[in-house]
Amino acid sequence: MHYVWMFVVGIVVGLIARFIMPGSNHMGLILTGVLGIVGSFVGGFIVRLFSKTPVDSTKVQPAGIVMSVVGALIVLFIYNRVVA
Repeated sequence: MHYVWMFVVGIVVGLIARFIMPGSNHMGLILTGVLGIVGSFVGGFIVRLFSKTPVDSTKVQPAGIVMSVVGALIVLFIYNRVVA
C-alpha cells in the first residue's frame, strides 16, 4: 500500500511542478508520477545536504511536499533540456 500512496503523491507533486514550469510538457500520467517520485528523492537529498536532523518518514509534512515540488521542478527542467 505504501507504493500506491507514494505514486499518488508523486502524481500530485508532478502535476504541481508541471503547472508551475512554463512551456508545453508532453507527458502522460505515468511519467508525471515518476517525475513526482524522482522529484521527492531529489528534494529529500537537498534537505539532507543542509540538515542533519532525523526525519520521521511516517508523517506527511508540508515542508516535505514543498521540497518535493522543488525537486520535481529541477528534474522537469533537466528533462526538458535533455528531451527537447
